[in-house]
Amino acid sequence: MTAPKPRHWQRGTFEISTDAKRLDRGRVLQELGASYWAATLPSDLVWKSVEGSVPFGLYEAAAGQIGFARVATDLARFAWISDVYVNDAWQGQGLGAWLMECVLNHPDFQTMRRWMLSTDDAFDFYARFGFERIADSKFMGLKTNQTG
Repeated sequence: MTAPKPRHWQRGTFEISTDAKRLDRGRVLQELGASYWAATLPSDLVWKSVEGSVPFGLYEAAAGQIGFARVATDLARFAWISDVYVNDAWQGQGLGAWLMECVLNHPDFQTMRRWMLSTDDAFDFYARFGFERIADSKFMGLKTNQTG
């Protein structure tokens, strides 16, 4: 898979960038390490999931990286949004919504037929962008005992 060229969006002192070289590995791993899905995984495995995706870093000019999202995609028809967060100190300013808008409006993602994500508690947030809970759908999943 050839990654799309890096994109950047600016809003005052805030920037969103898909340039993987700008990611603050330590901050991303710290935030994701506190999540339910990554808490028990080795950090190298968590980082591998980041490297296999299109990353969206959220930055503040003085504070550095303060948020993140990633998209696992075939770059044509399907995209899975994962690991969306804004650091607690920066919440309440609409930055999470802006991050999602940048993800969904990314110029290289406009041919997507299906966007998916999974959440335990942010249903109302994602519904603002048109996401609906899937019930009685044709989608299936396979859960294994693998730790990786």
